[in-house]
Amino acid sequence: MQAKKWRVFGFSVAASLAVVACAPGGAHNSSKTPANTANSGNKTESKSTANTASNSSNRSRSAPNSNSTTVGGAKTSSSVYTTPPDTGKGPLPGDLLIADRGNSRLLLVTPQKKIIWSMVIGKGNKKGASNRGPDDSFFTPDHKHIIINEEDNQQIDIIDIAQKKIVWHYGHPGVKGSKPGYLNTPDDAYELPNGLVSVADIGNRRILFINPKTKKIVKQFGTTYSSHRFIHNPPKYFDTPNGDTPVSHGDTLVTEINGSYADLMSPTGKLIYTVHLPNMSYPSDTQQLQNGNLLVVSYQKPGRVEEVTPKGKVVWTYYKTSGPGMLNHPSLALPLPNGNVVLNDDYNDRVVVINPKSNKIVWQYGHTGVSGTKAGYLNTPDGLDLAPGGIQIPTK
Repeated sequence: MQAKKWRVFGFSVAASLAVVACAPGGAHNSSKTPANTANSGNKTESKSTANTASNSSNRSRSAPNSNSTTVGGAKTSSSVYTTPPDTGKGPLPGDLLIADRGNSRLLLVTPQKKIIWSMVIGKGNKKGASNRGPDDSFFTPDHKHIIINEEDNQQIDIIDIAQKKIVWHYGHPGVKGSKPGYLNTPDDAYELPNGLVSVADIGNRRILFINPKTKKIVKQFGTTYSSHRFIHNPPKYFDTPNGDTPVSHGDTLVTEINGSYADLMSPTGKLIYTVHLPNMSYPSDTQQLQNGNLLVVSYQKPGRVEEVTPKGKVVWTYYKTSGPGMLNHPSLALPLPNGNVVLNDDYNDRVVVINPKSNKIVWQYGHTGVSGTKAGYLNTPDGLDLAPGGIQIPTK
C-alpha cells in the first residue's frame, strides 16, 4: 500500500496486505453461484508444505496519540485504533477484516479475538435499498475505505471506514442485468492502484473494469453471456468466473468455477496461461504466491486447500475428511507473512489459520458449525483481508 503494490503474496508484495494508492480516481461519490458442489472422493492428504517467504518489513505504525492506551498490542486514543505492524509472531500476525455474510456485517478482529471495528451493512444506503450481506471485503489502496460485493444483491459498494457509510456503489440492488450499470452475481470486487474497480461478474461470464467517477466500463475480459453455452475458451469466453485477483505486473488471475480453471490475463486482456486445477470441483478465488504458484480452495464438503504450479502440479494440500479439521465450503484462502494460511470456512461459521508444516489449524475465530451474532461468533463468513499495519481505525 505504500507503493502501489499488487496482490502477489509471498510476502513483500501483497496488495491487500500492503496496498496504498489513491482512492478510485479520487472520487468516492455516494451513490457461490452456478455449478453444483460435490464431495470429493479423494481421502488422501499431502504432507508437503506451501511455499512462503519472509515477513514484510516495510510496514510502519503511525505515531500514537498522546492520550493512548494499549488494545490488542497497538496504541490507541480514546477514539482511534492503529493497526499494529506485522511482527511474524503468533499464528495470525495482524488484524483481520472479516465479511460476516450471514450476519450482514463487517468485523475487524485482532489476533486476540477482540472486535475493534464493525459495521452492519445497510446503514448509510439510499432509502429503499436492500442488502443481503457482504460476500467479500478488501481494503482499498488508501486504507480509508473497504470495497465489498453483495453477490445476491447484484451490487458492489465502497465503504468509508470512519463514517461507516456506503459512499459509492455500482449495480441495481436486487436486479440482475447485463446492460451498463447492471451486474449478475458479482464477486470479488477490488479497487486497483490505477483507480479502477474490477469485479468478476459471474452470471454474465465476464470481468469488468469500471471507472468509479463515471461508472462506465472501460475494459472487459470475456464475452457477455447471451445465448452461447457455458464454455471455457479464454480470453474470449470464461465459464462462470468467480475470481479476478489483481496480481503482479498489473495482471489479473481469473478463476473459472465450471471446469476448474485458473487463467492469468495481461492488462491488455491477453491470455498468459490457463491451468486446470486438479481435485477442485468448485475452485474459488485463486491467489498468486510470490514464487508464481497458485493458492486455491475448493468450495465443497469436505473442502480442501492446495498450492498448485502454473503447470497444474499440486505441491501442497490440506484436506481432512472428518473431525474438527474438516473444512465445509471454504471460499477464500490467503497466505500470511509468517508462512501460515488464513481462510474462511463458510459453512462451519469460522475463520481459521492453518500451519502448512503441521497441516493443523492453529487459530480460529468463530464456533465450529454454530452461527451467532455475539462476540466470538460468525454466520457464514465469506470474505477476509489482513489489515496492513498503521491504519487509523475510528472506534466510535
